[in-house]
Formats: sequence, structure tokens, C-alpha cells
Amino acid sequence: MQDSRIPPFTLALLHPRYAFNWLGLGLLWLLVTLLPWRLQMALGRGLGRLSMRLLKSRVNIARRNLELALPEQSEREREHTLKANFESVGCAIFETGMAWFWPHWRMRAITRMEGTEHVDAAVAKGQGMLLLSAHFLTLELNARQFGLYRPGVGVYRPNTNAVLEYAQVQGRCRSNKYLVDRLNIKGMLKALRQGDALWYAPDHDYGRHASVFVPFFAVEQAATITGTATLARVKKTVTLPCFTLREKDGYRLLIQPPIANFPVGDDVTDAITSNQVIEAAIRLAPEQYMWLHRRFKTTPEGVPYRY
Repeated sequence: MQDSRIPPFTLALLHPRYAFNWLGLGLLWLLVTLLPWRLQMALGRGLGRLSMRLLKSRVNIARRNLELALPEQSEREREHTLKANFESVGCAIFETGMAWFWPHWRMRAITRMEGTEHVDAAVAKGQGMLLLSAHFLTLELNARQFGLYRPGVGVYRPNTNAVLEYAQVQGRCRSNKYLVDRLNIKGMLKALRQGDALWYAPDHDYGRHASVFVPFFAVEQAATITGTATLARVKKTVTLPCFTLREKDGYRLLIQPPIANFPVGDDVTDAITSNQVIEAAIRLAPEQYMWLHRRFKTTPEGVPYRY
């Protein structure tokens, strides 16, 4: 597996089978280029409400996740969060276009950075930075905005569609260096050893492999990968939580202080710590998290399937 840098454009990408892909990307480019941000967000919220009628299975998954994760909320409160979550899903479509197509000056105009002193401190010490992030619906903006301050390296899943892969890599490298396949552990380690900032989101359920069962929200046994601590153990690496939150007038890029006493060398303890950091960030804006994913699908022996 090789690092994914900006790929060359080839005539093969113009094959007729990709016509609808280009049409969709062109429409997205047109909308995010011409429309003001507030109108894009209004359209996104409307699109999200419409998607609730069309994506019934995803609505059920998100509703179940909220039941499992936030039992302290009343059913009415969770339904309010669910609706706001799907509005955020609609906004995320426009935010992907913004992250991929907007020029630097326009992105800076709606970005408020908080905690950049932690990046400066790591650079001054020659440390690699593991950016502990999560699957917020603003995730495309997160890496783009961090790259405006200091270009880094992203971890991603390659797309099997050649045009979407071209657009994804081109867009995500707009203010960053290159991407690393999520299966390319050696590539991640190399980036950290070279003193780069590595964007990493370990909060999805990736099955039993290299995972432990630890608390995440109200779920006491949530499958959590141990890769965060593995990467954090790289010599001269500091772990900085990094998230992007949508606000009324733009976005807040939140870079938090290095996680203290992390890693300690125990997979369970370290997974609990990373989950606690991610959970605390999600609670700042739970409606902006990607609840559509079956986060709690993998269960220990004897525990019934949760969906």
C-alpha cells in the first residue's frame, strides 16, 4: 500500500460510466462556489429532513444508537436530537464540497481556531502529532482546517470508484500533504516519526480484531480498537484531540491539550481514555456526530446483537 498523494488526471476518468459521478461533483462545486454559507446550511437542513423520509433504515440505526448511548435523555429529547442529527447530515454534503473546493481565504473566513499553541509546542519539541479525532459530520472540514495552520497527513479508506477516489484525494490534500490507507500501519508510523501531524479517528466499530470491550457513553462493552495507543507509543509523539464543531456563524477548530499519561501501556486502560476524550467532545454537539453507523454492532460472547 502506497501513500496517496494528489493523483494525475487521466483520460480514463472521462469514461461514460463515470458521467453521473462528474455530474454530481459538478453540481456540488457549483452550489458551494456560488451560494453563501448560510444558504448552504439552510438547504442542507432541508435536505437532511427529506433524507429522514427516504433513509428509514439509517433513521432506525441512529435512533437505536441514541437509545443505547444516551438513556438519560427522554424519548422526546432523543427524537429532537435525531431530527437535528439528520439536518446535520444534509449540511455535511455541502461541507464536504466546501472542504474539497473552497480556496484557503474563504475557508479561513469561517474558521475560528482554538488551541493552536499545542501544535506550536509540539513543533518546537520536534514531536509528531497524533490528532485524535472522531466521525463528526464535519470531519471533512476538520482535516482541511487543521491543514490551514499546519499541513498534516490523513488516514482514510480508498474509494473503489476511480472518479470519487480522484476527487477525495484531490480535495483532502488541498491543504494537507498526503493520505495513508487506514490499513497501512507502517505509513502511519512513518508519518509520526517524521514529525508530521497524523489525523486519526478510531471511534467506529471495526469488529473484534485488535479491539477491546470498554465503556463508550452508556454502553459498558463497546468494541474499541487499540490502534490509538499503538500509534501514540511512537517515540516523540504527542496525542492532541482535534475536532471541528459547527456554530451559528461558522466553525470552531478545537485542538485540545495533549492527553496526560497516555498511553500507559495497557490496552484496556488506554482504550478507555481515548473513548472518554471522544465522548466528551461528542457531548459538546451530539447532533453533529455520525450516529448513522452501527457503532455498537460487535458484542462480547453472551451479549445479544444490539440492532
